[in-house]
Amino acid sequence: MTEVPMWILVIAGLIILVLSAIATYYCLELRAARKRQVQQLLELEAAAEAQRGRVNNSIQILAKTLLDDGVGLTEASIRIRVLLDALQVGAPVKEEFVAFYQVAEKTGHIPILKDWKKLSPKERFAFEQEMVRVESEYRDFVLDAAKRILGRNF
Repeated sequence: MTEVPMWILVIAGLIILVLSAIATYYCLELRAARKRQVQQLLELEAAAEAQRGRVNNSIQILAKTLLDDGVGLTEASIRIRVLLDALQVGAPVKEEFVAFYQVAEKTGHIPILKDWKKLSPKERFAFEQEMVRVESEYRDFVLDAAKRILGRNF
């Protein structure tokens, strides 16, 4: 057998040592990146839960205000429907509070804000009459839904 020169063994050892150091460095970097990722995920979950809490609180305030006659039935229904959709509630919840969805659907074509101000008095009156008709038709259902939604979290 031939003898391997010592300098080749030293170079091979140095190469192995350098490659081991590089592998260790990348393993430590990967571990740190995973820790950061887990921390970011926890922060995102906490922020999402806080947002969910704010939306749930808004629903409660709207329902209470509706029951106290502080907001119109149409406006409350539209806002509650939007908030429930923002929470991505399931079909059973949508079915339970279908009154909000029905009123919002029946009045969704009515202009709001700037578009409402652009309407002529005659057009406003026609839309107001339509809202009164829808509100009188669904009043009991919406008020019942508002009572049942109080204290609920989604």
